[in-house]
Amino acid sequence: MPIKAILTDIEGTTSAVSFVFDVLFPYAREHLPAFVREHAGEEQVAAQLAAVRAESGEADADLERVIEILLGWIAEDSKATPLKALQGRVWERGYRAGQLKGHVYPDAVAALQRWKAEGYDLYVYSSGSIQAQRLIFGCSEAGDLSPLFSGYFDTTSGPKREAASYVRIAEAIGRPAGEILFLSDVVQELDAARQAGLRTCGLAREGGVLAGHPTVASFAAIEPTAF
Repeated sequence: MPIKAILTDIEGTTSAVSFVFDVLFPYAREHLPAFVREHAGEEQVAAQLAAVRAESGEADADLERVIEILLGWIAEDSKATPLKALQGRVWERGYRAGQLKGHVYPDAVAALQRWKAEGYDLYVYSSGSIQAQRLIFGCSEAGDLSPLFSGYFDTTSGPKREAASYVRIAEAIGRPAGEILFLSDVVQELDAARQAGLRTCGLAREGGVLAGHPTVASFAAIEPTAF
């Protein structure tokens, strides 16, 4: 069954982990409190703040306490969906103001462009919100890469280390799981994708092997017809 679609992770795969931890997280930590205070009355933001209260088990938390919870989650690298949604709104402001540019490895840019030209459908699956994913690629150092992608998936599709998430994504893409190649730098994610029937390839940019999966150090070494 030939590969027809490629699903890629972002952090550590298309983009440097350091970009997230050294650029995006500090930016959110600095600007999120003011954003929440300014927009707490808006329907979409209020819904995310209610979700923070529910997920933290602090139903009566006032606004300043909610901000404390969010900052704590940033420090913990929490995958909490309401945090990801609010961070996405904050980052959008930074990207639109030109204060942020998404990092994408040059080898990833070249491969994604080549695969798109060869007719592969390209998708993203990241723990960052869909909005944040669109911003990284749409406002990247290499320009607007968003036309390359046919869709984006985040934790609303389920946790990245659970096979059921990949089953849902394959159904959403509309292709048999065996026609989809998943790229990631995390072996537990690759294991879950393989369990769901997807083909897998690990990215180990510093060298090494992701046990049980074909592993490369660069997108340049990935040839979809080999899977």
